[in-house]
Amino acid sequence: MGNGSTQLAQAALYALSSDSPQPLSVVCAVPYYSGYPDLANLMRWYKWEGDANTFDKDTPFVEIVTSPNNPDGFFRVPVVKPRPDGHVVYDMAYYWPQYTAITHQADHDIMLFTFSKATGHGGSRIGWAVVKDKETALKMAKFIDVTTLGVSREAQVRASKILGAISDVYEGPEALPESDRFFEYFRRVLNERMDKLRESLRVNEFFSLPEYPIKHCLFTKGLTRISPGFAFLKCEDGKVKDACGLLRSHNIIGRGGPMFGMNDSFVRVSLLSREDTFNCLLERLSAIGAGGDVAVQINPS
Repeated sequence: MGNGSTQLAQAALYALSSDSPQPLSVVCAVPYYSGYPDLANLMRWYKWEGDANTFDKDTPFVEIVTSPNNPDGFFRVPVVKPRPDGHVVYDMAYYWPQYTAITHQADHDIMLFTFSKATGHGGSRIGWAVVKDKETALKMAKFIDVTTLGVSREAQVRASKILGAISDVYEGPEALPESDRFFEYFRRVLNERMDKLRESLRVNEFFSLPEYPIKHCLFTKGLTRISPGFAFLKCEDGKVKDACGLLRSHNIIGRGGPMFGMNDSFVRVSLLSREDTFNCLLERLSAIGAGGDVAVQINPS
């Protein structure tokens, strides 16, 4: 258990670097989660080395594989060639059936999960790691114990109760019709929002979105479309040098491509806001290139 998957990622890097005579190189294929560089540069035992696709140093390393990926939602596999001094940490924060098809039973050496992406309760700061190697797990537990004296019992009880309530709607006397169950409802909302966003983008033709595959899901026992919680937009207008700045000029707050190791033509916006905020996002996106403007400020995600 950890205080969110961010602390567990730190704990994993600490555990894997404890026997290394030099700073452990930390890499991740672009586009990578924007929080990894700061996380990897926080301690002297490891350091951020950027894009895993271009990593060629003969030094101990950890490759972080975010699958499904943040910001673009695609499945990921390691890209650095395996070797004895290399490790892989799987960040599986979004491996939940509302975001993607559950295509296999995950069985990696170190896997990180988080309560916040499963249910939206980020403030509870609950994450968990599944770790095969006992010594690595003990070192991770020590890191969490020393840095924060463990994990809040109140938060653990709250997370357990909420996960139990979600489980109850799938089986037993409190089971609900399939359309009313938690993950199905969540996925339906994300699918609808992605469809509305694509329609809005077709109006202005400034931005494009990746095309997501449909895969068979072991959870739903049917075909499921990938529906990430973010939209990783690419600006297709060559005259625009800063996609994030363009959105800000229309009172839309996003995260620019350089934060994810990409160029300024990319920007990430959240699809997990409240309904009125999402509708406001669509309105402002449609106004780009149409001469429209709106005055109300969108809260940052």
